[in-house]
Amino acid sequence: MTTSPSPVLLGCDFTSAPSRRKPIVLAVGRTERNRVVLSGIERFETLDGWLARLSAHGTWVGGFDLPFGLPRELVTTLGWPTDWAACMAHYAGLSRESIRASFAGFCNARPVGGKFAHRATDGPAGSSPSMKWVNPPVAFMLHAGVPRLMAAGLTLPGLQPGDGSRVGLEAYPGLLARSVLGATSYKSDDKVKQTPDRLIARKTLINALENGQAPLLLAGGLRLKLTHAQRDQLADDASGDSLDAVLCLLQAAWAHAQHAAGHPRWGLPEFDPLEGWIVTA
Repeated sequence: MTTSPSPVLLGCDFTSAPSRRKPIVLAVGRTERNRVVLSGIERFETLDGWLARLSAHGTWVGGFDLPFGLPRELVTTLGWPTDWAACMAHYAGLSRESIRASFAGFCNARPVGGKFAHRATDGPAGSSPSMKWVNPPVAFMLHAGVPRLMAAGLTLPGLQPGDGSRVGLEAYPGLLARSVLGATSYKSDDKVKQTPDRLIARKTLINALENGQAPLLLAGGLRLKLTHAQRDQLADDASGDSLDAVLCLLQAAWAHAQHAAGHPRWGLPEFDPLEGWIVTA
């Protein structure tokens, strides 16, 4: 009996304003038995370059660290379309200034402690609300990223049918990292905060991933396979962007394993088709 080759796996650490200093980082790999083998790291200094990479022919499953939808409560309050594709098209047509003003107006009308609306997936994932426009500006990541995922023709399970050969899933590296490190920080874009303690945390996390000790990987029997040079590369990137891309890669590997086992939605539960869902949450 022959087994079909596993598809390429991608993990994307996304930024809405990529540059040479802060590019979009794409981890590329594959599964061999239960090992997730890292093939390489790609970097994109422009959104157009990233879109061209995703639009190219190929067969892959990718995990993307950006929200795929907005909270239904927010959308209905603002009177925006409640069909996902129509909502995303409306959102893509707005300027960042207009988005900021709309979301600030929504928050200002709500009580302290409940300013933001949340998606259902935020609870189990521990993720920031997708309407947040600062620290981190995930609302702008959605604005820059999702329309391009749609334009690339990806299959976004539960949201958009595509050509079937390129599958995009919403990933969140913090979910996998916290399962190992708890609240311990392992990264910072601020040079002053790139401390020895954070380096130790990255090495601890990498070791757990390689040994299959992260709860998610333990459940799926998956473990990360790195070369010595790759291990050093992930540890030495104090921003954590390379490691976050690999965490998204592992979430894509988990989803592919679920799909291969017959799960109809790549391991995603039933979810609100306006909001989307984070894989593994």
